[in-house]
Amino acid sequence: MIIGILEADILDDDVIERYGHYADTFEQLLSAVDPQLAFQTYHVTQQQYPQDINDCDVYLITGSKSSVYEDIDWINRLKQFVVDCYEREVKMVGICFGHQLIAHALGGRVQKSDKGWGIGVASSEVTHMPDWLVPEKKQFNLLVSHQDQVTRLPQQASLVATNEFCPIAGYRVNNSILTFQGHPEFSRDYLRYIMTHRRDLIGEQAYNHAKQSLARALNEDNNLVAQWIVNFIRK
Repeated sequence: MIIGILEADILDDDVIERYGHYADTFEQLLSAVDPQLAFQTYHVTQQQYPQDINDCDVYLITGSKSSVYEDIDWINRLKQFVVDCYEREVKMVGICFGHQLIAHALGGRVQKSDKGWGIGVASSEVTHMPDWLVPEKKQFNLLVSHQDQVTRLPQQASLVATNEFCPIAGYRVNNSILTFQGHPEFSRDYLRYIMTHRRDLIGEQAYNHAKQSLARALNEDNNLVAQWIVNFIRK
């Protein structure tokens, strides 16, 4: 199985040197669960796409500093690619920006949250237990860093996970699309690094809340969510 990673951001050189590209973190995360997976990266910010939509079995859309509602050529083309995949029943996974963009492309709504930045460790409740959601766990933790949120699901989507700060923390569309607002590919060290560098942007209140959440003894469930993703795409 080939996963096409649609990189939706251009990271700073110092981030790449320390932590690698987005594609590197997803390859490490998912390969640890299923070593048989293969990967192909496409830099969609540079209008790079597969020659044929069936070149990959699944497409995964990464996070991004951009907002899905911006009228930018590469974002508009990516939304059209999502529609094409959906219409041809090609599987997709969306993380953070990807979670939001798929919802927006399929008729949902994404807005800047009036609660401000969500950053730190977020604990979400699973709203139902499909057969691929094993090992079963009713509550899971992921690292988050976002200002935008999905505020209305596409009509064809169903909720997978929710929390007080972000009511739509994950959703699926039949057996073809699975998304999460949180970042299973993030490490705590990486989140500390980016929140320190964005401190002025996110504000002292959100920064201090994030520090406190990271200091608590809550382990993120990166490997568990990675297993759920692999179960879903293999279904």
